[in-house]
Amino acid sequence: MWVFYLISLPLTMGMVMLTLRYFAGPDIPRYVLFTVGYTWFFSLSFIILVPADIWAAMSDQDMRGVSFFWSWSYWSTFLLTWAVVPIIQGFEDAGDFTVTERLKTSLHVNLLFYAIVGSVALIGLILLISMRNNWGGGIMGFAMACSNTFGLVTGAFLLGFGLSEIPKGVWINADYITRQKVLSHKVARAALKLDDAHQNLSNAIVVAQATSKQMSKRDPLRPYMDIIDKMLMNMLSEDPSFKPQGGRLGENDMDYDTDEKSMATLRRQLRIAKAEYYRCKSEYMSFVIEALELEDTLKSYEHRDATGWFALLFQACYSFHSVFLYLK
Repeated sequence: MWVFYLISLPLTMGMVMLTLRYFAGPDIPRYVLFTVGYTWFFSLSFIILVPADIWAAMSDQDMRGVSFFWSWSYWSTFLLTWAVVPIIQGFEDAGDFTVTERLKTSLHVNLLFYAIVGSVALIGLILLISMRNNWGGGIMGFAMACSNTFGLVTGAFLLGFGLSEIPKGVWINADYITRQKVLSHKVARAALKLDDAHQNLSNAIVVAQATSKQMSKRDPLRPYMDIIDKMLMNMLSEDPSFKPQGGRLGENDMDYDTDEKSMATLRRQLRIAKAEYYRCKSEYMSFVIEALELEDTLKSYEHRDATGWFALLFQACYSFHSVFLYLK
């Protein structure tokens, strides 16, 4: 069994680290990387725990160790799902200027969400109790049944999507003519999204610059505006090719210099517009590069008669390449 642990544990850790390296952005804080890696590792811990549990049961070994790790995995995932990860998400999304204020904003948003969900659950529970007079301690069992049903239904939907969409996508991508049409549509759609994102970022930059110009150096909110100005300078220096175009001021765009919360809102909107623009830009460039590669491949295919064996090699390579791109 130790041989299995020596193989499965590094394999699981390697899967998590490679996935983090592939998806993580360059500016992600380390505590976010650690939290996500910890979450993914315990989400995949069944790869290690299920065989260990079966081996312990079949060989009549002591189950206390396996039970401890099952409990650790369950409660870690539970706390991360409903407390830690939502708080970190709200903390990173907040535009406040201090750690305390960002944490307060995150807690406020999450408590509001849980209050709404809890109110709906309480109303449902009252209706269930009123419909049945004698529960006999069945409320806890009903809650466990709802939880298990949610997990099973979600798993069934995800498995069904993977079992149907992946083979269908591989089959469609193997037809390079259809793939070219699909890519043309994706490039056009991504171009429209990129144009809208560019417009939103330009508007956010124009609003921030106009707010900075009208704010005096003695204004109590000037230190917060200096932080936003520094953020703008770093943004423009990191990407000199970006030029704000078409930025327009709306009726309420100059109302951000009223208090600290309004300045935090301005900073948050600027960060969101920046992230959305670069996400759309990355998506657009990915589709364009893929379309250009496919166009080169089609040109090579048109000259397949120059080499007698090239046609079969082309079909094999393209089929493998389409599978890789779809799974990526």
